Amino acid sequence: MTVLITVWGASPGVGKSTLCAGLSQRLAETGLRVDHFREEDILTRPQFAAVAQEFKTTGTVAPRTLIAATAKFVDEAVASSDDVVIADALMPFVPTLLAMGHNEETIAVFMTDLTEALAPVRPVMLFLDGNAETALSRAATREGEQWLDWYVGKLANYEVSPPVADVSSAVQYLLRERAVTLDAVRRKGWGLVVVERADELPPGEVLRIAQRDLRPWLGSTITHG
Repeated sequence: MTVLITVWGASPGVGKSTLCAGLSQRLAETGLRVDHFREEDILTRPQFAAVAQEFKTTGTVAPRTLIAATAKFVDEAVASSDDVVIADALMPFVPTLLAMGHNEETIAVFMTDLTEALAPVRPVMLFLDGNAETALSRAATREGEQWLDWYVGKLANYEVSPPVADVSSAVQYLLRERAVTLDAVRRKGWGLVVVERADELPPGEVLRIAQRDLRPWLGSTITHG
C-alpha cells in the first residue's frame, strides 16, 4: 500500500520544504518509488486543476472540491504504484479551511470525508513543531525583508480567528492552526510523527529524527544515513 507522508509545521520557516526534499532523496536511494509533491504543485498537478481554478475564480475553495481532488490524487498514486508520496503542505487542508472561515465542526465533518478518500493509502502526518515567532523570523531572513509584511497581510485578508493585524497576532493564529490541525489528525487515527523543536535543530538532525520515527510506517527501508 502506498504511504502518504504529508508534512506540516508550526509556521512557515520551520523547515518543511527542506525536510521534504531530503526525505524524498533518502527514500529514493533505498529503491523506493517516491513522488515528491511540492507545495507549489497544487497549482500545476492535473488532479488539483479544479482547486486551482476555483481559487483563481472565487478566491476560495469549497470542501467538496478538495475531497474530489484528493480522490483523483489517490487514484493516481495507486495507479502509479508509488511506494511513498511525500506531500509538502497539502493534506489535511486544515489551514486552508481555517483561512476560508470554516469552524472546527465543519472541519470535523470534512476530516471524515477526507479520511475516507485516503483509505486506499496509508496517511501519516509529519509535523515539525517549534516556536512560530522564531520560524517566521527565519522565513523573513530567507525570503527578504518584505516577506513578513506580505505574510501578515495575507492572513489579515483571510477570515481567520483570532484575526491577524501584526506579527504578534499572526503568531497567536498559528498556535490555533497548529492545535486544530493536530487534533483533527489525531481524532481520525492517522499516523502522526511530531519532531519537537524543529526550529532549533539543524536540517540534518531533523531529517534523522524524521527517518527514525517514520520506521513504523515504512519499515526497514529507511536508513539512518
